Amino acid sequence: MKKRIVYVYGAFLFAILGLLTACPKSNVNADAEFDKYKEAFVLRLWEMNPGWASGSGYHKYDSVLVVPDKERQSKEREFIQKELDQLNQFESEELADANQIDYKLIKNYLDASAWELAFFKSGEWNPSNYNICGGFAEMLANNYAPLDERLRNFSIRLKNVPAYYKAAKANIKNPTKEHTQLAIEQNRGGLSVFTADLPASLEKSTLSTKEKNVLLARSKAAQNAIEEYASWLEKLPNPNPRSFRIGSKLYAKKFGFDIQSDNSAKEIYQSALIHKKELHQKMVKISRQIWNKHMGSKAMPENEYELVKQLIDQISLQHTQPDNFQKDIEKQIPELEKFVKQKNLIYLDPKKPLVVRREPDYMAGVAGASISAPGPYDKGGNTYYNVGSLNGWPTERSESYLREYNDYVLQILNIHEAVPGHYTQLVYSNNSPSIIKSIFGNGAMVEGWAVYTELMMLENGYKNSPEMWLMYYKWNLRTTCNTILDYSVHNLGFSKEQAMNLLVNEAYQQQAEAEGKWKRATLTQVQLCSYYTGFTEICSLRKELMKKQGKNFSLKTFHEKFLSYGSAPVRDIRELMLSKN
Repeated sequence: MKKRIVYVYGAFLFAILGLLTACPKSNVNADAEFDKYKEAFVLRLWEMNPGWASGSGYHKYDSVLVVPDKERQSKEREFIQKELDQLNQFESEELADANQIDYKLIKNYLDASAWELAFFKSGEWNPSNYNICGGFAEMLANNYAPLDERLRNFSIRLKNVPAYYKAAKANIKNPTKEHTQLAIEQNRGGLSVFTADLPASLEKSTLSTKEKNVLLARSKAAQNAIEEYASWLEKLPNPNPRSFRIGSKLYAKKFGFDIQSDNSAKEIYQSALIHKKELHQKMVKISRQIWNKHMGSKAMPENEYELVKQLIDQISLQHTQPDNFQKDIEKQIPELEKFVKQKNLIYLDPKKPLVVRREPDYMAGVAGASISAPGPYDKGGNTYYNVGSLNGWPTERSESYLREYNDYVLQILNIHEAVPGHYTQLVYSNNSPSIIKSIFGNGAMVEGWAVYTELMMLENGYKNSPEMWLMYYKWNLRTTCNTILDYSVHNLGFSKEQAMNLLVNEAYQQQAEAEGKWKRATLTQVQLCSYYTGFTEICSLRKELMKKQGKNFSLKTFHEKFLSYGSAPVRDIRELMLSKN
């Protein structure tokens, strides 16, 4: 799912590292030198990428907004090559296990960054890459420093906003229709940061009248730049827009960098197809058992898909109301925490706050729920559970959405997003001794953990009932079909009609959910594969350890040990955990 956003997102945008030259002389010296190298490299990273630094809780460069112009791109290319040369002076085999993972994470980042600039070039065709609203919003929302200090940095940072959007317009070439529309919606949605949030903060501040006037003037110039960018995109001549489908070659490469699995994209896709069939069989079995309980004397359909669909549709009528959606989520968090503690599944830190909030406008348009976690430098900061608002939705659309997130599925969603899913994992990640593993979070591990916890909680008896298991299998089918959909769309040319058939008729999703997932597949690439990939890898690792340790296996120990490695790729965690047992 800030400033790891977990979708939920999405996907992460990274910038360029700067590293110090170091030459390991022996195994002991190699680790000592590499530790020095990492410490300096992170500082150089933040200097190069002030926005990323702020999102990670390192606030030295809060006043800096990088302009993404040609000079910046040239600087990025130079840094990548320089840092790869310096990194290659280390022999990863001479490093301790933990440092070997850090080495791989840094190298993967550098290689991925070089590939992005040379081949993927999303800055040319994805206008939604350019949006300054989120960073400014966090400066107002998070109390990491006195309000006046944050507002002064806010003011200085505003000065570069017009230049930022001028560079964005210069970079864009033949954008996709889908990403153009998203950029328009998100940038305009983010204007509320300056029209509502900023004035509210100024009222609470003790800035001088002169400082406030300067800030407001800069804010007005920034608002104009944002609106001009959105209007420019609306009027941009683009008779032959680029397809949102990235194609097999780019997809395979991006999958390798983003997922970091021992399996290829095609292998994961084929595995998902098999798992989909297995889930269908389980759902049919349960549906036959509880049909009469929910459907009375109604004849049971012979068609198995129709059998499951009718039963799910009936059970899905049990759901909350639009006005209570966020409130009901808030109520369920303490229940989940209580269950985890009673079953001794994993330690939950009571000092780490979780705040359920309405999803900010600048984040809207991709996923309906996500977690925004504080960075490793801001360990005491709030973790936000972002919940999409149903305000203003037509009755038919909101009803469809709430049937998808019915009383059973909503609990599974909260396991995934909050406890013991994303929220719990990201707290552990921030506590990792290595900041590298925190800032270079692997999406498949992060999403895979959240999906794994859904099954794990039910295995341990959470709200145990045939109905809950049926809805869990439906939810897991959704995870599985995420991979099938994403691979099929970008590699096999899946049409929207084919996608809707997969999601609605074969995965039993509501129309509103399916429409949203299609939109997401047109706006992202590979990220939808992270859920199933990470889930299957974690389940496989647990199975191997249970077999190896026998009666000595402890679920709590497994969970805490697994999360102790930070957000590292599952394949690397697996190698270390198996080697130590």
